[in-house]
Amino acid sequence: MATIRSTGKSALIIVDVQAGVVRNAWDTTRIIGNIARAVERARAAGVPIIWVQHSDQQLVKDSPDWQLVPELVPRADEPIVHKQFESSFENTKLEQELAKRAVSHIVLAGAITNWCIRATAYGSLDRGYDLTLLKDAHTAKTIELEGGFTIDAEKIVTELNIVMTWITYPGRVCGTAKVEEVGFATT
Repeated sequence: MATIRSTGKSALIIVDVQAGVVRNAWDTTRIIGNIARAVERARAAGVPIIWVQHSDQQLVKDSPDWQLVPELVPRADEPIVHKQFESSFENTKLEQELAKRAVSHIVLAGAITNWCIRATAYGSLDRGYDLTLLKDAHTAKTIELEGGFTIDAEKIVTELNIVMTWITYPGRVCGTAKVEEVGFATT
């Protein structure tokens, strides 16, 4: 069983909103705007923000595609966690950054819904954190499978929003909220 965390303190985690990741993703302009609004709200509430950047063979570190989108600029006091796997927790310093800030509640936004957002959401819950997925602040790309079968990006986003609304873990709270509705706990 996971260690349940109960400090009541929140952190906003922004995952992989990088030029090459969100290019051609669903409703990118609106989603990036919502993420920017979440960042503003978290900063105004004094809630820590942790940024996550992915790199791999297709998304080469320090390349133009690897850079965060220009609309989102971390402040000097906001850590950037570098990752190479879908979960923002695997082989990264994310847990140490959360522990330094005594965080028990993760507010999650970013890209891509069916890969890194899903893996980070489950990783949060598996490690004993409460989780709020910002349902209007994550995006996906339509998946085209063999035989002409496609899974629409908007449906991918909707599906994860439904799952995170209804999934239960012992001793943890999980749910979704719109950016304008989310409560950032600071105590």
